Amino acid sequence: MKLYGIPNCNTVKKARDWLDANHITYEFHDFKKQGIDEATINNWLTQHPWEKLINRAGLTWRGLDEATKSGITDNASATALMQAKTSVIKRPILEKDQQILALGFSESDYQRLLTQ
Repeated sequence: MKLYGIPNCNTVKKARDWLDANHITYEFHDFKKQGIDEATINNWLTQHPWEKLINRAGLTWRGLDEATKSGITDNASATALMQAKTSVIKRPILEKDQQILALGFSESDYQRLLTQ
């Protein structure tokens, strides 16, 4: 299992704390240190539309100029943005066997998905 995010994000911290408290083993992928490759994003895009993978409520998105925002219209432009500015990716992303289990963190969703 792999958790994608950035360590100083409060939502990522909540997810990591929950996983640790429930003794669930995972690998943490730090977007800031490790970036994200195009193949991973392309895999995610087969599971969720780019509109769900980009966090348009976050500071990174809101800090973009209007031309950049309006230029995100398809998978290719969204992929380029997510690679250039990893903080724009909705986080955390919890993945197992290359399948997204959860976008963001919800304690009830994690409970339902991971403690059967």
